Formats: sequence, structure tokens, C-alpha cells
Amino acid sequence: MLYANQSLINVTAGQMFQGILERVMLSTLTTLPCCVFLFVNGVMLFTLRSKTVFRETSRYILLFNLLFADTVQMALSQLLYLLAACRIGLTYPVCGVLIMLADLTNDISPLTLVVMSLERYVAVCYPLRHSAIITIRNTAVAIIVVWIFSSLNILTRVLLLLDFPFEDQESLQMKDYCAKISMFLDPMSEHYDKAYTYFVFVSAGVAVTSSYIGVMIAARSASTDKASARKSRNTLLLHLVQLGLSLVSTMHNSMLIALSRIVPRLVFVRSATVFYVCIFIFPRCLSSLIYGIRDHTIRPVLMYHLCCRLKLSVVSAKVSC
Repeated sequence: MLYANQSLINVTAGQMFQGILERVMLSTLTTLPCCVFLFVNGVMLFTLRSKTVFRETSRYILLFNLLFADTVQMALSQLLYLLAACRIGLTYPVCGVLIMLADLTNDISPLTLVVMSLERYVAVCYPLRHSAIITIRNTAVAIIVVWIFSSLNILTRVLLLLDFPFEDQESLQMKDYCAKISMFLDPMSEHYDKAYTYFVFVSAGVAVTSSYIGVMIAARSASTDKASARKSRNTLLLHLVQLGLSLVSTMHNSMLIALSRIVPRLVFVRSATVFYVCIFIFPRCLSSLIYGIRDHTIRPVLMYHLCCRLKLSVVSAKVSC
């Protein structure tokens, strides 16, 4: 038996107690909000590419990168959830590709939040040098570095998986549903995942917190624009909340395993669905809600695109009738 399978026994056993109707209801309850949030994120991404000011402003370019990663991550998470709910088994290579893509986009979010926080810090603390430091070219370089760093992490995970003796297995078909913990085929993979997660989020937390403290100190200076400093401080505080929610999502598997040992199986399965919506789905749409409501440049354009699409949907429905 594989190293991670023993940890999943309680998880998969809980699904045996679910009837078809309940599984359909839970899948519907997760798919509907996910589709709504994917739609909102999609419109937000389109909005950020619709105007020149968005395409040529560093913080909007960084926001696009964050939203893109969150949207892909949300779509992949929902796909994996539906595969598990429908009890569709995958092979290790297929599951590995899906999990690695999900890990890649999941790593992008905290690293992009760090870059966005540093951009706000420069804007408040060094306003005269902001245009020289935060250029389109430097922003593109920062995004490329973020993707390369995350890709190197995925490459390391793949190399660890290649050391596992798959040829000794009777079949490459998975016995459990496809999840990140299912790909921990030996202790080294799990230890590396924990070490990398701790390193990224401690480093990101220190960077965002330091930026927040720097902005607070700068806000007391007489030469600083008070309104701009206050807005940047609130934005950094929201970035800390986003980072915290991302950290909670990385602890999702550990929370489920601990929960499966202390509650009845039916309660566990239903609680796992609630955790999934709160930890995976909702945080992925937080950026759209934050910037779509707070940013006075994005808000009118976003509302225009949302309303136009809603009107088109209503007109199409009337024509069909």
C-alpha cells in the first residue's frame, strides 16, 4: 500500500455513506457558486485587458496575474472535487498533471501578493522614484521570476515522484480519488511539501507585514499623501488576509485528516464540503471583490461589462421563449 493511502482511508470510507442524491446535491451546491465566481473572475480578467490604462499600469498587470492564477486554481479544484464526488478513478500520470497544475497556480498567488505589496510600499515611501522603479519592464520581470520560481518547485516535485518504483505496481490506476495527498508516494515528498509551504508563507508573511509597517511609518510623515498612504495601508491589510486564507488552503488536507478522526463519517463528509467552499472557492474570488468594489478605476468598467452580459442573457432568454 502506498504511503499516503493509509491517511486517506477515513476520507474515502466517509464517501461510502453518501447516497447518490446527497452527492448530487453537494456537487450542485459547490458547482453553482464556483461557476458564478468563475464568471465574475472571467469578466474581471476581460476588464483588465479592455483598457489601455489597465494594460500599462503595473499594479493592474500584477492583479491580472493574481486573478489568472486564482481562476485556474478554482477551476482545477472544482474539477478534482467533481471527479472525487462522482468516484471517477484516474491514473497516476493524469492525476499528477492535474495536481501539479493546481500546485503551480496555487504557488503563484502568495508570491504575486508579495510583489503587489512591495509595489504599494514603493508608491507610498518613495513616490518620486515610483515611476522609475515600478516600470512595465520590471513588472514583467517580476512576474516571470514568480512563474519560474513556482515552476522549479513543480519540477522538484516531479523529480521526487520519478524516484518512486511505479514499475513494481500492478497498475497505474489509482485506488483512491485524485488529491494532492494521494501524490505523496513516499515520506520525502511530504517532507518537501511541508518545508516549501512553510518557507513560502513565512517569507511572504514577513514581506507583506514589513511593507505594511513601512507604510504605517510613512503615513506619519508630514510629506506623505495621507489619503494615498491610508488607502495603501488598507490594501496591504487585505493582502495579509488573502495570504492568510491561502495559507489555510494549504492546510486543508491536514485539517481533513484530523477531522476524520474525531467526528462521525457522515458529519465529516458534509463538513469537508463546507471547508472546500470556504477555503478553496471563496478566497479565489476575493481579489475580484476587493478590487472590483474598492478601485474607482476598475469599478465602473467592471460593472459595465457585468451589466451588459446580464442584459444579453435576459434578451437571449426572451428570444428563446
